[in-house]
Amino acid sequence: MEKQTSVFAYAPAPESRSVVDIAPSYGLFIDGEFTDAADGKVFKTVSPSTEEVLSEIARAGAEDVDRAVRAARKAFEKWSALPGSERAKYLFRIARVIQERSRELAVLETLDNGKPIKETRDTDLPLVAAHFFYYAGWADKLGHAGFGANPRPLGVAGQVIPWNFPLLMLAWKIAPALATGNTVVLKPAETTPLSALFFADICRQAGLPRGVVNILPGYGDTGAALVAHPDVNKVAFTGSTAVGKEIARTVAGSRKKLTLELGGKGANIVFDDAPIDQAVEGIVNGIFFNQGQVCCAGSRLLVQESIQDELLESLKRRLSTLRLGDPLDKNTDIGAINSEEQLARITTLVERGEAEGAERWSVACELPESGYWFAPTLFTNVTQAHTVARDEIFGPVLSVLTFRTPDEAVAKANNTPYGLSAGVWTEKGSRILAVANKLRAGVVWSNTFNKFDPTSPFGGYKESGFGREGGRHGLEAYLDV
Repeated sequence: MEKQTSVFAYAPAPESRSVVDIAPSYGLFIDGEFTDAADGKVFKTVSPSTEEVLSEIARAGAEDVDRAVRAARKAFEKWSALPGSERAKYLFRIARVIQERSRELAVLETLDNGKPIKETRDTDLPLVAAHFFYYAGWADKLGHAGFGANPRPLGVAGQVIPWNFPLLMLAWKIAPALATGNTVVLKPAETTPLSALFFADICRQAGLPRGVVNILPGYGDTGAALVAHPDVNKVAFTGSTAVGKEIARTVAGSRKKLTLELGGKGANIVFDDAPIDQAVEGIVNGIFFNQGQVCCAGSRLLVQESIQDELLESLKRRLSTLRLGDPLDKNTDIGAINSEEQLARITTLVERGEAEGAERWSVACELPESGYWFAPTLFTNVTQAHTVARDEIFGPVLSVLTFRTPDEAVAKANNTPYGLSAGVWTEKGSRILAVANKLRAGVVWSNTFNKFDPTSPFGGYKESGFGREGGRHGLEAYLDV
């Protein structure tokens, strides 16, 4: 009898590209209009899964930053003077338009970013709409948020976002800024500008007054000019720790309010009484969701020594069932790495891990010929001195360490310059609370991982940044309290 390799075979189930109409070129969005860059510079945005050019984008320079900040300053007078209940109407409208256009936006995000359609469709877009709904609800209640009787908006917010969750990071930044009466100049990442430009169109569709939101695609120099602009009152940045430190130096002594959400090297701690199958799903979600390109990814697995073999066997079996390929296929679990540059970084760090003596295991899978791909990988025999246990790889790479006691687990989890997230897996509630209280991480998940909610604050300690986004706490960064 012929041996079957798989009980189930998955037929392709592609989402249609026809639901999104991408123009051959896009301008900057300043004062309610799309416009060319002052110096005429442009750049191309490509699809990471195919390397095809999706569109040509205007590249903002210092002159464009100045023009956008002036438009935002002018719009601030009327926008900040509106009653909160009026501002809320615009935010509610934006949220509803996002819901109406969610399928189109999910396909767009998958094309431009490379992540699987089931992630953009089921995670990113519902959360984007939820953030606008949530902060719309706060707009007329700011006096009851615990920041004084009459908290005032700051003015113009300069916001710089990364490429791993382009539309979601935009929502995290723009929704609280508008709810509190500020105006915005936002710079999306150079590899993923499209969803921010589509959001500009949504602002017009929702009737948002001109100049309240301005979108400036560009490279690092665009972000640097925005951060340094003397008429920006608030800077919000999500991205690498190195750039975050540079921004902190730039704004020091300028009276600008600053929040930074930077890198992470999250510990996922599995005790010997944890439900193994549930923990394996949480580990997979923690590090292979969005190809591991998540600041709060559970990239360090700390497993109690007595269950290491059982857990790893189960984990490898589960990883072998993950499907890597076309991100627009609804069956795909692992999509493309966002850029050639990011793929090179992941490859270099993985090679260093092997050279330092850690044992590499990668899923045996066929990688597509075009695009940027990396097979799900884990390292065993890892020590705390290994580069793969210390540096943020920002890819589908898991480092496995062991521990014997809860104190050792906590010591190893905290032995990192970062402090953004952690996970604890155990059936004992008392142990969850005891361990969570000792972990220096901004968010600690218990018996789950990567769960987000707009009502819950998010942020880090140490080199993972400062300030909180989301929840009531997320309002404070945009208010003069």
